[in-house]
Amino acid sequence: MGEGEAKAEHAAKADHKHAPSASSTPESYSKDGQRRRGRGDAYRAFCAAIFSILVLLGIIVLILWLVYRPHKPRLTVVGAAIYDLNFTAPPLISTSVQFSVLARNPNRRVSIHYDKLSMYVTYKDQIITPPLQLPPLRLGHKSTVVIAPVLGGAGIPVSPEVANGLKSDEAYGLVSMRVVVTGRLRWKAGAIMTGRYGFYATCGVWMRFNRSSNGQVPLLAPSTCKVDV
Repeated sequence: MGEGEAKAEHAAKADHKHAPSASSTPESYSKDGQRRRGRGDAYRAFCAAIFSILVLLGIIVLILWLVYRPHKPRLTVVGAAIYDLNFTAPPLISTSVQFSVLARNPNRRVSIHYDKLSMYVTYKDQIITPPLQLPPLRLGHKSTVVIAPVLGGAGIPVSPEVANGLKSDEAYGLVSMRVVVTGRLRWKAGAIMTGRYGFYATCGVWMRFNRSSNGQVPLLAPSTCKVDV
């Protein structure tokens, strides 16, 4: 083999060694790009579907909230009775009173469930009847119920301001007390029930009262309670 032929053969081998493989041809690059674009399109489509589902669920929740939006209960004191209101040293007070509280559910599609209810009476922001625990209560749609327990106790310590104030109001024939109802409530619409919410209602009551009063006493006006949930 001549020197020229050897050089030609050597050059051919070098060209073959450095030639691009089949996997790195322009056609191969194009296929890889298409696969990457395909995966990107699928990911974007998946994200768009999730976003659409979340938006749809949000719209449904908004519609349900607008339709079933629960309103706070409404409470009104419609009657009162004072059976006992006496003082002893140092000062202590003995009470036996009864307030009729009308509880109303204003919702057309939502019921209200109460638990851990208690009720007591204050005068000048001091408790004059021990809190009384009440049984659980359910109010259906647009329904009402009257809560009228007898509240009171003997030997309840009070401040001189309370003792003197009640004696003065009794002599004047007009007394103001506050009925307090506390507890927890839940709203229920169909099979859906909310969590428990704290419930606090205060009802300022003005009534005519004097020493000869024993039993029902007239209210100056029905007392609408302030309700906080």
